Amino acid sequence: MPSPLSTRLPQLRKAKDFSGAVVALTGAGSGIGRALAVALASRGALLALSDITPGPLAETAELARAAGARDVLTTTVDVADRAAVEAWAAEVVAHHGRVNVLVNNAGVSLTGQFAELEHADMEWIVGINFWGVVHGTKAFLPHLIASGEGHVVTLSSLFGLLSVPGQSLYNATKYAVRGLTEALREEMLAAGHPVDVTVVHPGGIATGIVRNGRFADPDRGARTISTFDEVLARTTPEQAARTILSGMSRRKPRVLIGADAHLLHNFARFAGARYQDVVARATPADAQ
Repeated sequence: MPSPLSTRLPQLRKAKDFSGAVVALTGAGSGIGRALAVALASRGALLALSDITPGPLAETAELARAAGARDVLTTTVDVADRAAVEAWAAEVVAHHGRVNVLVNNAGVSLTGQFAELEHADMEWIVGINFWGVVHGTKAFLPHLIASGEGHVVTLSSLFGLLSVPGQSLYNATKYAVRGLTEALREEMLAAGHPVDVTVVHPGGIATGIVRNGRFADPDRGARTISTFDEVLARTTPEQAARTILSGMSRRKPRVLIGADAHLLHNFARFAGARYQDVVARATPADAQ
């Protein structure tokens, strides 16, 4: 006779197939979001794409159609606006009839020492990186449960696994996304809801997130952009999308992307809290 605990643990299930699945994706206008949209289109998914900028969003939709997407709904959405996200969720269900997957991908960056950051910039990044995930997940979750085969995916970061100087608010939002996602997965398992939950931790990905971000010090910002683009961004968005979809298909609770993410995550686990001392000493003051 199985123990009560065994009946509440996740059971082995076949790999997830995206063919015919309705996927809602935020931040689809560029970077990982665009790469995911194209990769999902090639796998037969039906798409509901959103972004705050309509031009790039339309370009992604055309790329998705060229990759084989049968149905692409595009909506301009500011994920920091709860009412806008709720209206988008209703539109997606009205258009597609259901939702199977939500990918909370939209995100921004804010670089600068905490003492130098402006409150307006801190509220901006929290509104998008954290509240955007809350709004999207809250609006879509009932539909994902009702689908009978749902999946919530959130984009945290390597900086949701360890902290670095000059990224205090970015770290804060990405740790928050990780905590929210892991608790949500536990809730879905405990309640027996048919919803998989995956949190993604990318390392350096060759996107415009840093280039298009905000900086407390513009001079340091220029150096940060150069370092990120030329040294740190070693993984392409297409490689990231393949890794994410592989992890989703295997229903993994956590997906790390890039050798840098794996290396630094393991270093932080090995060093414990003392990793902070090493990172602080290794970071030049003018790079923060």
